[in-house]
Amino acid sequence: MSFMPAPHPPEFRRRAVELARQGDKPLLQLAKDLGISRSCLQNWLNQADADENAGTGDRLTSAEKKELAELRRRNKQLEMENDILKRAAAYFARENVLPK
Repeated sequence: MSFMPAPHPPEFRRRAVELARQGDKPLLQLAKDLGISRSCLQNWLNQADADENAGTGDRLTSAEKKELAELRRRNKQLEMENDILKRAAAYFARENVLPK
């Protein structure tokens, strides 16, 4: 079982992005000071750019990612329900066709 660290609060992410954009420190140093990896900080910057420039790039916004995850979850649930209904219909069809 792999360990997943707790996500950083949105305010922490926003502040980290603000500091990175100020350009006072190299990203590597800023990330180290914040206790995160440089790639993590870069991902936050990229996501902030995508969120602020919605519809202009090829990257999903945070809202779109959240909606996509919800739609995928709902689709999986509907597929399971559909499979159950198909099995029930087949079962009842067999019961009605066979002589008693």
